[in-house]
Amino acid sequence: MTRPLIEVRRLTAHAADGTALVRGVDLRMEAGRVTALVGPSGSGKTTTALALLGEAGAGVRLSGHVRVGETEVVGAHGITAHAAGVRGGTVAYLPQHPGNALNPARRIGAVLTELAALHAPSGGGRNASRALSRAALEQAQLPPERPVLRRFPHQFSGGQQQRVALAEVLACGPRALVLDEPGTGLDTVTRAALTRELARLARSGPAILLLSHDHAMVRALADDTVVLEAGRVTARGTPEAVLPAAPAPVTVRESGEDPDGGAKEHPEDSGEERPDGTPLLQARSLFAWHRRRGHNVLHDVSLRLRAGECVGVAGPSGSGKTTLARCLAGLHERLGGDLLLDGAPLPALVHRDREQKRRVQYVWQDVHDSFDPRRTVIDQVARTAVRLRGRTVDQAREEAGALLCEFGVPPRTAARPPGALSGGELQRAAFARAALARPDVLVCDEITSALDAETAERVLTHVEHLRTTRTAVLWISHDLRLMRRVADRLLVLDGGGLAEAGACARVLARPRSEATRRLLDAEERGQRRRTALPAEAGPHPMG
Repeated sequence: MTRPLIEVRRLTAHAADGTALVRGVDLRMEAGRVTALVGPSGSGKTTTALALLGEAGAGVRLSGHVRVGETEVVGAHGITAHAAGVRGGTVAYLPQHPGNALNPARRIGAVLTELAALHAPSGGGRNASRALSRAALEQAQLPPERPVLRRFPHQFSGGQQQRVALAEVLACGPRALVLDEPGTGLDTVTRAALTRELARLARSGPAILLLSHDHAMVRALADDTVVLEAGRVTARGTPEAVLPAAPAPVTVRESGEDPDGGAKEHPEDSGEERPDGTPLLQARSLFAWHRRRGHNVLHDVSLRLRAGECVGVAGPSGSGKTTLARCLAGLHERLGGDLLLDGAPLPALVHRDREQKRRVQYVWQDVHDSFDPRRTVIDQVARTAVRLRGRTVDQAREEAGALLCEFGVPPRTAARPPGALSGGELQRAAFARAALARPDVLVCDEITSALDAETAERVLTHVEHLRTTRTAVLWISHDLRLMRRVADRLLVLDGGGLAEAGACARVLARPRSEATRRLLDAEERGQRRRTALPAEAGPHPMG
């Protein structure tokens, strides 16, 4: 048997409090093959992946054996002195939340060129490095044009930051790639194109370890699949052998349909005033920009939210969805137009009073930056009830602990600092923190993207409960299948403008805009070819 490029034997990891995070994991990764690591949030996938680079979270102790090429990375007594030599050119890692991995002070073109020069064969010169960096951008589904190369990371959307981080990984020319949820934050069109590029990349030689909750991507890419649960390997084999059957398409919500199968338009969709009076939250002719007014990332976007209603927002990566969410939450101050709560002006967050802050809560896509790394998660979740609802510390901790347990984050895990939780666990904690405010409006930006299906169902159940208490929800997602389930109405953004709006059932059944049709076409191809690579998708705009 050919010796694998990477071999993991009996890998074990313990947290600082003694909890076993990984229990005797074995892996073999060969050049030109894709190994998928799947399992629930918190099952040990990221801990296992980081061990390939000789890295571990704060306080985590590794044991077992990890060999990369001829280098022993982890030995019987933990990480070896040779581990640092495998990072970059041998093994490159794409984190689940790439915003933390990008240098905020440097333009992406300069960083890509520098990485390509460090890892490219000698003798190519600067032009060769630039060519490699541009090729890496194309592989990551970003146009290698000068305006893109001159941007700073904060000038990209969350999905675009994911692709920038992937381009930086590819520019290193590694022999092995570790990709932690590479499809997070990507629309259906871009995710299909990225899947094709990753398949081509795997055929060109590198070994790839794919960590993903996206079973469609795993089916399309993986040669071997390893299932982790509670840190143990519970199954291994081909994707078809170990993954559950692909789910059937979700039907549209009946509440928005006519008996003949058509969708009823809401009065506001046709421009009429609602008979039940002033909407709970309203944005009128909203514009937003980053540096200079006139270079807008949102163009004349309007929306209304009624109590108990869920409005979905979809669109390509970079279309302005997160900017819209940040405007409503008061976190983006460079904006024009009107933002109203119960008909009264709603200022930026820094000028909102305690009640306004309580009433409008935001759960963003990349939650790591929203937590203080020095304080425990339970303390930070509970603080919401103390500051915004006047609860005592003991009352708040009791409420926070109960809600976190409901979402599958037990007390022992919640008592750790944020860096000791998985991405999915931290996502649930961020949702619990917002829900604990008992908000009137909850803005959710891709809040299930880091969750497995079972855990996502718990969150969705609580969202449905909040709606019965008259909480309005703005739901941002690339998952159209999920959108059909949760949203009453749907807004589709493209290039910062409103491409289409209406009852969710109508928009997804009879789309009127090209942007909506592109998203639906990519989704349909993915459903039709679950066990094959996605069909060619059209060109993807930057938005």
